[in-house]
Amino acid sequence: MNDRPVAVITGATNGLGRLVALDLAHRGFRLGIIARNPGKVDDLRAEIETLAPAAPVDSFAADLTSLPEVRRAGEEVDAYYPRIDVLINNAGLHAFSQRVTPDGFSEMTAVNYFAPWVLTNTLRGKLVASTPARVVTVASEAARHSGGIDPTRDLTRTDDYSRRESSRRYGRTKLMDIMFSQELARRLTGTGVTANCCDPGFNTSGLGRELPFAGTLERILKRLRIGDPGRGAGIIARLATDPSLAGTTGGYFSVKDAAPLQCPQPGRDETVQRELWEATADLLRDIVSR
Repeated sequence: MNDRPVAVITGATNGLGRLVALDLAHRGFRLGIIARNPGKVDDLRAEIETLAPAAPVDSFAADLTSLPEVRRAGEEVDAYYPRIDVLINNAGLHAFSQRVTPDGFSEMTAVNYFAPWVLTNTLRGKLVASTPARVVTVASEAARHSGGIDPTRDLTRTDDYSRRESSRRYGRTKLMDIMFSQELARRLTGTGVTANCCDPGFNTSGLGRELPFAGTLERILKRLRIGDPGRGAGIIARLATDPSLAGTTGGYFSVKDAAPLQCPQPGRDETVQRELWEATADLLRDIVSR
């Protein structure tokens, strides 16, 4: 293990995460990629070798729909690295119909919210031991359209929804990410570990990939120069590396010049954020310890 700083990233084989991985490799980071498909990690590694030949890329297999797998991958990461400088919770999906995971949760809730919660808490001790360290979680402006949140209900909802209704469900998972990040920041106060989240804006990369016309729409938008994923990747990388943000924690930042944003209501209150955290901890206690 060399002296390079270490960044652990989810969702790095596609979209924004891939661009962030390339950026960090170019900056001299060693990358720990948590992904379901080892072949895609090999493709990313080959791309990184072209850009930054000396940058090491380590692979850890996990299906983020399975929370015990997320916990296992986190434990493998913890055992492998002497220190972790940055954890980037980037992976996410917008499912246009309900799918239920083997653990009994909505797939969108599992991947977008539970997986970052489990991974971050599994690596929390290593992050604290590695101070200064940073946790960056990718949220979305879709959180403004969540339609409200009830932690005791929304964490376990598995009822069907339509394609139209999916946007509100997606927004709710991203609201949970912001609430999680801000509560995490309070719980890490005084440790030297910061926790921030961001809205990466509208990006064509991976746009609505479950829709039958997604590929065509993405090509059209790219020709029109709409939804440049480089901007979204830029705010993620900035939160992970910018020296001017080294002491900043509990923030939610816009893709537009890293302007500070407020957590949308009704998830802004510290009491509600703490309630979500505690409800999550109670719900996952047995699942992640299997």
